[in-house]
Amino acid sequence: MKEDGRLEKHSVVISGHRTSVSVERAFWTALEQIATSRGLSVNALVAEIDHDREGNLSSAIRLFVLAALRSP
Repeated sequence: MKEDGRLEKHSVVISGHRTSVSVERAFWTALEQIATSRGLSVNALVAEIDHDREGNLSSAIRLFVLAALRSP
């Protein structure tokens, strides 16, 4: 689990613009799994998260993953 807690930078494309986010490996892996289960690319899912966010994108991704894992 120690490796999962290390911040990693990931490049994403939102509305045609490349940006990077820094999230822990565990959150990124969960985000990939959620995207796959919804039939979306990670970029498409991050674009949805970006559209609805209030804070910074990295935090919004973490909160989204946490909410997704808590919902039945």
